[in-house]
Amino acid sequence: MMLRQLLMLAVLGLAWTKVTGFPCAQMFPSQPPPSNVDTVRPSDVTQLSAIGLHRNSYELSAVVSRLSELMTLFNPALVRHLSGEAELYGPQLIHHSTLLEQAKEISPHLQQNQVTDTDKDWKLLLVFVHIDQLCACEQQQSVCVLVQAAVQAAVEDVDEALLLLRPQLKRTIVSIALWVGDTDGFHIRECPCMEARGEGEARLQKVLLSHALKESLDELMMKRSWYNSRDDFTVLVQDSPLITAPRGKPLSDSQASQRTDDLMVQTWSNLLQPMKDDGKISALPCPTEERPFLRTEGNTPSYRHGDASPLLHPFTGTEMPCEDRSPSPAPPTSVHELRPADIRVVAAIGDSLTAGNGIASSPSNILDVLRQYRGLSWSIGGDENLTTVTTLPNILKHFNHNVTGFSVGMGKQNTPQSFLNQAVAGAKSKDLSSQVRTLVERMKKDSRVNFKSDWKVITVFIGGNDVCDHCYNSLFYSAENYVQNIRGVLDYLHKEVPRALVNLVEPLEIIPLREMHMDSSLRCPTWLVKILCPCVILPKQNSEALQKLKDLNRKYQHLLRELVESSRYDSRPDFTVVIQPFFREIIVPRMPDGRPDRSFFSADCFHLSQKAQTLMARSLWNNMLEPLGSKTSVQDFKTNLTLKCPDKTAPFIRTYNNSDYVYAGPPPTPEPITNWGSDFSCVDLGPSDPVPASAHKLRPADIKVVAALGDASTTASGAKAKTIFDVDKEYKGVSWSIGGDKALETVTTLPNILRKFNPSLKGFSKTQGFNAKGFNMATPAAKASDIPAQTQALIKALRENKDVNFAKDWKLVTIFVGGNDLCNYCTDQDNLSSKNYSHNLMLSLDMLYKEVPRLLVNVVEVMQIDVLKTVKKNTIGCSLVPRTSCPCVISPVENSPELEEIKRINHKYQIEIQQLVSGDRYDGKEDFAVVLQPFLQTSFIPHIGEGEVDSSFFSVDCFHISERTHAEMAIALWNNMLEPVGRKQAYNNFTHDRSKIRCPSEANPFIFTKVNSLPSPPVTTTTTASPGSSSTTSVEPTIPVTKCPWSMPVWVPVIIGIFSLLAGVIGGWLILSFIGRQRKNLEKPVEMKGTGF
Repeated sequence: MMLRQLLMLAVLGLAWTKVTGFPCAQMFPSQPPPSNVDTVRPSDVTQLSAIGLHRNSYELSAVVSRLSELMTLFNPALVRHLSGEAELYGPQLIHHSTLLEQAKEISPHLQQNQVTDTDKDWKLLLVFVHIDQLCACEQQQSVCVLVQAAVQAAVEDVDEALLLLRPQLKRTIVSIALWVGDTDGFHIRECPCMEARGEGEARLQKVLLSHALKESLDELMMKRSWYNSRDDFTVLVQDSPLITAPRGKPLSDSQASQRTDDLMVQTWSNLLQPMKDDGKISALPCPTEERPFLRTEGNTPSYRHGDASPLLHPFTGTEMPCEDRSPSPAPPTSVHELRPADIRVVAAIGDSLTAGNGIASSPSNILDVLRQYRGLSWSIGGDENLTTVTTLPNILKHFNHNVTGFSVGMGKQNTPQSFLNQAVAGAKSKDLSSQVRTLVERMKKDSRVNFKSDWKVITVFIGGNDVCDHCYNSLFYSAENYVQNIRGVLDYLHKEVPRALVNLVEPLEIIPLREMHMDSSLRCPTWLVKILCPCVILPKQNSEALQKLKDLNRKYQHLLRELVESSRYDSRPDFTVVIQPFFREIIVPRMPDGRPDRSFFSADCFHLSQKAQTLMARSLWNNMLEPLGSKTSVQDFKTNLTLKCPDKTAPFIRTYNNSDYVYAGPPPTPEPITNWGSDFSCVDLGPSDPVPASAHKLRPADIKVVAALGDASTTASGAKAKTIFDVDKEYKGVSWSIGGDKALETVTTLPNILRKFNPSLKGFSKTQGFNAKGFNMATPAAKASDIPAQTQALIKALRENKDVNFAKDWKLVTIFVGGNDLCNYCTDQDNLSSKNYSHNLMLSLDMLYKEVPRLLVNVVEVMQIDVLKTVKKNTIGCSLVPRTSCPCVISPVENSPELEEIKRINHKYQIEIQQLVSGDRYDGKEDFAVVLQPFLQTSFIPHIGEGEVDSSFFSVDCFHISERTHAEMAIALWNNMLEPVGRKQAYNNFTHDRSKIRCPSEANPFIFTKVNSLPSPPVTTTTTASPGSSSTTSVEPTIPVTKCPWSMPVWVPVIIGIFSLLAGVIGGWLILSFIGRQRKNLEKPVEMKGTGF
């Protein structure tokens, strides 16, 4: 009987699990309980503990808390010893600074827990080691020594804690995790030099420190043999550190929650035996039948017992074969007659491949990759001589012993030994502008350089880091922006530097880097490179993302060639730019067994070793001597290159002129822009039939009335101003959200787009004429506190206008405000707080919700206002107006606390309005919807020429926006309206293109709202016919829309699944109990009848 009940319970539980979709099957404890640490399942763990939680580790605490919730599903009786919970020993832990002190505090509770059997039950102890303990702010020569000392101190702290715990704890798995999470601000306070480092350099140092600490902890495990010395105790260092790398502005609450979930899943994955990659995407890894245990060294041996793949010591010297090394008879005046011996100065700008990171690092010393071996750098190093170190300067020394500018030894770009090597580790193309200015200043001031008469070779090589991060912001790292950044640098050199030849090295083909991280036998630190270059390493093979990466890489190279072949830099005889294409295609070097040859890489399998840098120097030299049209564009690292020599008939460094090469020339000059109108190609322009009753089935042609609320951006103040005296004039007819001057072909505004669908549209404003205001209720100096009054005025105007059917006409209102609030925030912080900002908008939306029928509201997210600081022009208007109109943004200096505070409040404004609109406050009416349009969430302004902001996007005062910007914002708003909620573009493409206006599709003909952005099942509606006729049933088609990403945390379905399982078990028990009681009740009367005669 009992067996039958158990079987029924199991069937009910499994059936319920199948219904809820819980992903894990291996959830039951071992039978009998395991006696060996290598066979412990997650469900065998009865106590979960953690040390290393600090007062500042808010995100880490959240990660551990969610992990404990997950593990409770495997064992509901799990006892958790975590800080911040009700246990008396939790909160004390965070006050201790060392792991040893925390271990002393928690050990008694693990030994004497009254709920569990400490001698039989298994315990899991998480030990978190924080990277913020490591800090090195001294000069480059001592950075490694300092960091090694800090690493050693951290290892000793772990060692002392484990020496205490090991003899005291039985049946315990200790899992050590490295944490680099939410401590950025704390780290900067403890380590101020981190703040001064660039983003790329700081990221590089962070991950390399993590790896160095992990290797040292691995060595400690080997030394102590803690991983296999007892059957009931083991220690393991988790494979991949828990690293969060915040990018740009602070995360929203939902983004922060998602990141916490991701980190929890990573921690969970590190605890389990590694899963086989079956190509399936799983939100939550589960124990499997083949690998059901928590990971230990016994059940999953790691590679740390063997040495790293041997790196052959490369032959780094080169033989000089050239006999004729003479200079020109007289110093040349033309760059096209420049011989190698005429070159007097070398210089270079770029990233870590030019800075020299890790060139001479040993295979086992990954921390040494932080060291910048500038004297060995391929294009600018000058250590020793060509017989031992192959670099471009060492080659040139054979032609001119007086060549100067090269870097020697080690050091950062600001050290004397770096000289004219101004490359910065982690730099992207946007960073070259500051590098080139520093370079030119050094050349002008240094007595070793005769700036006017010395011939100079300047090598520019950049782009790898742009490609590595492109997937985080595809517009910012677009090929167009990349080339725009390079153009600014070359324009500056062309303008400032006489007698110069610029080697512009094409960005390398970066895809082959992936091969180093696809073969685990190479033992590369792939987790580290995933952080340094995620957009290259993470895409799946043959995926769309990988193809986009390849296309972007090629487009970088193509647009560089197009820039140079425009002849832009050949306007004078003493300057030219030459593309050196040897990196266009990479052939991966391989060992005899066919695997990639790791010896060409530094210890991190990302930066290049001296062996590779030697071939790069040879390839660059050979490219310089090859005529245009015949340059080598393939870098085969296995080919033993020899140096080429100048041609006897043309002994010059090759340029287009001395190669008899004809440039393709610049692209055809576009016709001058006479207006900011747009082309329109939409075909399906009809309205709904009948007129919809729901805001979620609203087509563009259904909109009868437009209106707008806001500030000077909506009044279009100064949009067409020619002088500073016209800045206060309102050009309402060109206002992006409400203007209606002329037609779309000449003036791009939202109403002019809508008039293509409905020519009888009402409410738009005009610059001149009767009733020019329309329903544009904006005022130039308006703040959020003025929007409720504007709303009241709008409602009154709508009711009173005889041309508007207030009850039946569909209306579209656009609200955009916040710039004036931010500009004056520092003068009135209480009234201009983010809470008050959202409160005023809420009051306005509440009024519209209650009083206006048939209404769709666009709320446009406030822009990142700090970009206004970059808009500069040498005029009185640009000098005075922004500072007067926006003192809290313009006046603070860069990186000041005041400016950082404005950025923080700016972000809080965005978060507050996101929370207001995304809630259900306005979901109660079918004919009302509010949609947040985020196209200004991430703002940046295009640059022109020498790195200057394109001021054509602004009026003559460099503060108000121009008609061009109004047109761009109108297009962006319209396109946002046609994008589903959750998939809207959160940035704007400020590039002039008359064909950017999108069209509603047959599948998606409606303006997107929160409701119609979600997939919905077919709705069956039954219509009752008149008496005597049959009823009809019609199926309303589902609107096929792009499915929004699921925002539910990954642990929610886990919780639902397990509780559903428990409910099934309990339900089955109740049913069986009920049946049993019924049976007994039936038997009792029978017995009574037999005895009670």
